[in-house]
Amino acid sequence: MHIHILGICGTFMGSLAQLAKTLGHEVSGSDTNIYPPMSVQLKQSKVNLTDGYSDLSQFTPTPDIVVIGNALSRGNPAVEYVLTNNLKYTSGPQWLHDHVLQDKWTLAVAGTHGKTSTSSMLAWILEYAEMKPGFLIGGIPNNFNVSARIGGSKFFVVEADEYDTAFFDKRSKFVHYSPQTTILNNLEFDHADIFKDIADIQVQFHNLIRTVPNTGLLITPSDDLNLSEVIDQGCWSNLEYIGKGEDWDLEFIDKGSSTFSILYKGEIKGSVSWTQTGNHNARNGLAAIAAANHIGIEPELACKALCSFLGVKRRMEKIFEVDGITIYDDFAHHPTAISATLEGARSNVGTEKIVAIIEPRSNTMKIGIHKNEIIEAIKLADEVLWYEPEEVSWSIQDTSNQSATKIHIFDDIDQLILRTLKSISGSTHIIIMSNGSFQGFHIKLIDEIKKNLVI
Repeated sequence: MHIHILGICGTFMGSLAQLAKTLGHEVSGSDTNIYPPMSVQLKQSKVNLTDGYSDLSQFTPTPDIVVIGNALSRGNPAVEYVLTNNLKYTSGPQWLHDHVLQDKWTLAVAGTHGKTSTSSMLAWILEYAEMKPGFLIGGIPNNFNVSARIGGSKFFVVEADEYDTAFFDKRSKFVHYSPQTTILNNLEFDHADIFKDIADIQVQFHNLIRTVPNTGLLITPSDDLNLSEVIDQGCWSNLEYIGKGEDWDLEFIDKGSSTFSILYKGEIKGSVSWTQTGNHNARNGLAAIAAANHIGIEPELACKALCSFLGVKRRMEKIFEVDGITIYDDFAHHPTAISATLEGARSNVGTEKIVAIIEPRSNTMKIGIHKNEIIEAIKLADEVLWYEPEEVSWSIQDTSNQSATKIHIFDDIDQLILRTLKSISGSTHIIIMSNGSFQGFHIKLIDEIKKNLVI
């Protein structure tokens, strides 16, 4: 089968392309953002790429099916060609369900925060237990160095995103996955470009719950009111709760959260000592252990697996270190995620200086939905450098005036780099937070530091 993918360089669609190649399909595709690392992965997989959507020769020869990414809408020339010429088309999540997940035991990880990390932890636990899982994750786990693979067993781990499916299917992606094991990590308001309020998102999460069989399992925290309200609307599956006094709990052995014990029904079942930081990652790990337990992996073995978990690219990933200067790349783009990242960093580095560099790139952040939560989120940083692009529709300066944390605002990348260099003093931890490429800021900053240090 010849599959043509529109929007092929996104993490989800690019991973889908690689799964399709593994299954023996001919794969081609197009995008407007053809750049590494996804472009490199696709070319290595011998996927034929077209730059942009205006070149309609990409549909010659006519593909057997066109998979359309959710970033494309009516008016796009490639989309209009598909509709006008009555080509067979589908969405990425639907194709995944029909051609990959149909005969699998799917373990899905949903929630506003922690999906990528938790999915990566779960996939690694299964791998460590020699279950040879398949997976599709919205990032690259360092234990695998790929974002997707078919695997060699019936088990498949999928990051279950609540974003919409396609221009013709406004349900969340995760309703297509039919999971037997489901983690609901947390639920907050996000994606203001497609959801009008938290109730709107809760509808989609309940749609996911409706797809889990009565023999399946839902794993959820006991202290998340938004998720509790969803479950109260109706649940037909087994439920296990994470939290103090619940089915699953953890006890920290050190304040840095790098060592903790796992409890099931009040009994210690194992302990984890790892390089990850923050209470949020410990809770992610606990959820992954609970999910693995559902398919027969003992908690003690799962704990041993997490001791060798290497993290995920762009999730508090250390990308540079020299002479007391450490730079991390992090995907945080929501106040809760920013706060969790800084809490983990602070617990790890103590009183050493933390400089947070933030790009408000998500649609929710650009329109200021969470502007009143920012001050609290950044309080553990010693200094915050904000990049303020033109499309931000609220005043970061007005918000910064209320902050006890020192904040500097820039609309120029070069000026931002110069200020970052001035912020370095003694042992300094620079955390770059963005869910995009940040105009290559990471590489430019490292190059400037190398020039200044003559290394």
